[in-house]
Amino acid sequence: MVNQFPDGFLWGAATAAHQVEGGNVNADLWASEWAPGSHFAEPSGDACDHYHRYPEDIGLLAGLGLNAYRFGVEWARIEPEEGFFSRAELDHYRRMVGTCLEHGVTPVVTYNHFTTPRWFAAAGGWNGTAAVDRFARYAARVTEHIGDLVPWVCTFNEPNVISLMVHLGLVPAAAREDGLGLLDAADTQPAQSGQSGSESGSGGSWPVPSVEVMAAAHRKAVEAIKSGPGNSAVGWTLALIDLQPAEGGEQRWAATCQAAELDWLDVSRDDDFVGVQTYTRERIGPDGVLPVPDGTATTQTGWEIYPQALGHTVRLAAEHARVPVLVTENGMATADDDARTAYTTAALEGLAGCVADGVDVRGYLHWSLLDNFEWTSGFAMTFGLIAVDRTTFARTVKPSARRLGEIARAGRLP
Repeated sequence: MVNQFPDGFLWGAATAAHQVEGGNVNADLWASEWAPGSHFAEPSGDACDHYHRYPEDIGLLAGLGLNAYRFGVEWARIEPEEGFFSRAELDHYRRMVGTCLEHGVTPVVTYNHFTTPRWFAAAGGWNGTAAVDRFARYAARVTEHIGDLVPWVCTFNEPNVISLMVHLGLVPAAAREDGLGLLDAADTQPAQSGQSGSESGSGGSWPVPSVEVMAAAHRKAVEAIKSGPGNSAVGWTLALIDLQPAEGGEQRWAATCQAAELDWLDVSRDDDFVGVQTYTRERIGPDGVLPVPDGTATTQTGWEIYPQALGHTVRLAAEHARVPVLVTENGMATADDDARTAYTTAALEGLAGCVADGVDVRGYLHWSLLDNFEWTSGFAMTFGLIAVDRTTFARTVKPSARRLGEIARAGRLP
């Protein structure tokens, strides 16, 4: 049946630690948020206080009828100084996993969602000489503590996103060498919630991480995770904009697809799954990315409302990586919740078409569970299924959340 999803399908929502927890003072971005002349519209501060309120949030998710929650463990909390691993913080994340399981919710845990400890950034970030070994050591320590309870692990969130921005020509030429301005460029383009670069300290910057470096870090982390305990399915998530060639742009489109998406999907061929994160499309002409056509509906972020993108990128990922696909992010920034419902339903229609055609899709995790801190945009962009009062932290479930829950309970679209 075209609108039917398989038994055991994961239906859920996603968050990122830095965007929802609050008080992530040892993270590289915290200093940048508070620096004079900061790129950030406002600092993350207490964010959604999810660090303390996660039992309520997981309970709300489960009550909607969703059965999976993708969340991040925060490296800057777990290893605030190199070589010191906080047992208290590891216990905190084990309690989060346990709360999911108590509610019948499958935990999907991301080990790194952009932010890193300040000490790691000061040592050169992902271009530091020991970056790969440092991340593998961290992955091993986290797995030692929670691996027996976690069935799904994402090593990295969107390691390709800066490469994507560079190859789309959305980053100034100077930034390609030292990373300057990447936050500005990424946060104004269709690279969603978390798809932005990182700056170390106040005013520092990192070079663009290469696929070779990130693949090496991923592979070594996978090895550590697979050493156990537990038997987690392991992969990474990729930012996959639906790239489409416009007239005369075929050659540039092909080169962009290869460098920004396909080279990274190649890495997933040795994994248990690949996480697909898609929000919109980009049309590429002979001179680069074309503007959204006049009169076309857009989101708060200025991206074209194009829910068909999800089906297209899931097919691309499945065909190229040749492993199961887990949709780890999809959604839209809008104050119009009816528009969110319509977008999600249309995206799921495309996903159901993939399933009907035999694509091995394991689940759909909506971005985001909560209206949260959207990087340089601050709290202005609302992707959430649940609203969060900025003063009291009170949660308000939106109709779009209830609609997604109805679909999840039924296992099919109406």
